[in-house]
Amino acid sequence: MKRLLVLLLSIAFLSACQDEDRKDLMTQPEAEKIPDSIQVLKGEIIFGTQSAVIRGEDFVYGVTIDSISEILSGKVDSLKKDDFDMVPVTVKAKIIPNPARDGWEEIIEIREIIEVSKTENVSDTIEE
Repeated sequence: MKRLLVLLLSIAFLSACQDEDRKDLMTQPEAEKIPDSIQVLKGEIIFGTQSAVIRGEDFVYGVTIDSISEILSGKVDSLKKDDFDMVPVTVKAKIIPNPARDGWEEIIEIREIIEVSKTENVSDTIEE
């Protein structure tokens, strides 16, 4: 009788442990959400001789100079009134860490030019 009782308790104990293992196997860990590195950025851009900077409401990034940024530079040059005008643009860009670590912590690689707008006429003079 004792052997039968021990056998039944052992079977019950082993089957109870087996259910926990199955539950662990059945529950999948949640996939880590990785933010999309290609984002739509809206801001003002300025091109220098060998560099470019885009500034938005809550960000400032250096711009990688490549073929797409050269195309954007041509479009921006036609809208600038002087060399220091910042032109409003909307671009799709990939945000990456700056490998050179000079200037900005992160830079962008422009993937697509969405819009290039005319600059607003803002007067810096104070009238009395």
